[in-house]
Amino acid sequence: MTVHLIKLCVGVDTVKDLADWQAERLTRLKRAGKTPELCHRTLQTPRRRDDVLDGGSLYWVIKGFVLVRQRVVDLRPDVKDDGVACCGIVLDAKLVPTRAHPRRAFQGWRYLNPADAPQDAKLGAAAEDELPRGMREELRELRLIDW
Repeated sequence: MTVHLIKLCVGVDTVKDLADWQAERLTRLKRAGKTPELCHRTLQTPRRRDDVLDGGSLYWVIKGFVLVRQRVVDLRPDVKDDGVACCGIVLDAKLVPTRAHPRRAFQGWRYLNPADAPQDAKLGAAAEDELPRGMREELRELRLIDW
């Protein structure tokens, strides 16, 4: 049974920021002669590995809202730069915008059941960066937009 992961995207203000950061990361890996893949390191390894790899995604919480997801390609043992063992969550490079869903802060990652996962955004709804941040938040609070 498929299950997703959800995690805060710390240090990122928009989906575009995340996309730019990940593109830069892939470029640096290519230049260094390493495999260009997106691998997010986390201390805790998901015990429900098979369920996550059965079509699961990592949903990113950006500034209090789930806004985007990436398909999880693999979960594998890894080592952080300081030598601490961890889990590498290998992600598909494609960012899939979702309908904005509010989410309070939490530490680490959590499982996310498919029934609780936000739906993918409709085509054209990924234009969140076209509105100024404050205006978008006010319109969302008034329930005039949902992203």
